[in-house]
Amino acid sequence: MAAPPRTVTQLLATLAAGDKQAAADLLPLVYEELRRLAKSRLSKTPPGQTLQATALVHEAYLKLVGEADPGWENRGHFFAAAARAMRDILVDQARRKASVKHGGEFRRVDADEVEVSIDAPATDLLALDQALKRLERDDERKARIVELRYFAGLSREEIAEALGVTTRTIDREWRYVIARLHKELSGGHGGGNTLGDDQRSRP
Repeated sequence: MAAPPRTVTQLLATLAAGDKQAAADLLPLVYEELRRLAKSRLSKTPPGQTLQATALVHEAYLKLVGEADPGWENRGHFFAAAARAMRDILVDQARRKASVKHGGEFRRVDADEVEVSIDAPATDLLALDQALKRLERDDERKARIVELRYFAGLSREEIAEALGVTTRTIDREWRYVIARLHKELSGGHGGGNTLGDDQRSRP
């Protein structure tokens, strides 16, 4: 008989203990919950409104972990998985939008698809995803900072807690990341300032 699936709280605990398989098991749970929440929100949201990544990620955390909050270290693991899930959801959505050739209107998606709006054109999101893949090869932590800020909507304090570093480190690395991404996205790898003017100096 197969072992019963582990809960999110159990996965977070074993992940903190060094179980690498827990990370692979956690991401699908986070991904599905974020998609479910997005579909629920979209059914109640007027057209054109933006769903905030921060609200979705925090709501997913409360839904999956409940009151048994395992603490900041494990919370950080959850947010890292949620940020990657949000990135995948948004990039998949951007690819669908970029493939639409007629007039600029976005087709309606079926029940198994989710549209999660974010304030950037589809082409900019795709360019950002490619730039992040290049950054990941050079410095994985810096790429995680962008994921946690841009795709999960965490504050600089939350990012510092999640990554186990100081806010001063986050500020220093954010300045480097923004300078690099701005150069790449405006110099032939993509469009304009995908991260937005208000995020350029501080996460």
